[in-house]
Amino acid sequence: MTTAVVTPFRFFSLQVTRTERLGPSLVRVTFAGPDLLGFHSDGRDQSLSLFLPHPGQPEPVVPMEYGDQWWQAWRELPEDVRAVMRSYTLRALRRDADGDTAEIDIDFVLHGVGPGAGAPAGPASRWAATAAPGDRVALIGPAVADNRAIRFRPPEGTDLVLMWGDETALPAASAILESLPPGLRARVWLEVQHAEDIQELTTAADVEITWLVRAAGAPAALDEIRDARLPYAERPYAWIAGEAGRVKELRRHLVRERCVDRRAVTFVGYWREGLTEEQLRARGE
Repeated sequence: MTTAVVTPFRFFSLQVTRTERLGPSLVRVTFAGPDLLGFHSDGRDQSLSLFLPHPGQPEPVVPMEYGDQWWQAWRELPEDVRAVMRSYTLRALRRDADGDTAEIDIDFVLHGVGPGAGAPAGPASRWAATAAPGDRVALIGPAVADNRAIRFRPPEGTDLVLMWGDETALPAASAILESLPPGLRARVWLEVQHAEDIQELTTAADVEITWLVRAAGAPAALDEIRDARLPYAERPYAWIAGEAGRVKELRRHLVRERCVDRRAVTFVGYWREGLTEEQLRARGE
């Protein structure tokens, strides 16, 4: 008897098929490619590792042929040669009726691009701002639908979902809302830079969404949530994601002041103010 072992994650080579500007700070890039027939995900806050080329490169330089040793081989490449690696969440996966073709959406925040940009754009923002059909990328994504890179997992019996996310968490939050069952109560705060970044979201759940628009002088997320009157719940579950410092203070508030069981709080720092992803990786964060 033999036992089949399925690798939960693998490399995918993809091409841009189209882009859509969602607001001053957000752009959606749609990718396709034959490799996506092996891409499987249950959605929600599915995370991915995306590899982008440097300017002038026709495609990202990623040593896929090294298998499980790709990380070390990638690190040993010159910094101006090896692909730019960034973490993103899946916004959507679509397959045609016959299952012969597939495409995915990834939403990019254009840090340092557009009105009110307070800092220089990073490589991923610059790439996304000018992405065009035919541009090539690579990613590490799930080959198994239910995988450990999905963090949103409310315990059985959850009767209230609490969510906060900034624009980096908006794609995941949107996909999570689409996954919630009818009637489940949810209280959601979503933070964006501009009013034009607000999106129409779809859900069957009983959801109240508050948009916090920084350019319009919205209060800090902690102040807004601390002052909020929450419905009574016996088994609340919280998902908070975005800038790591705000995630930390919101988690502390929910656990210490709202008495939410710490085991029922999922928290993910997608970025840290003042640090690049390379700096975070060097610090082991």
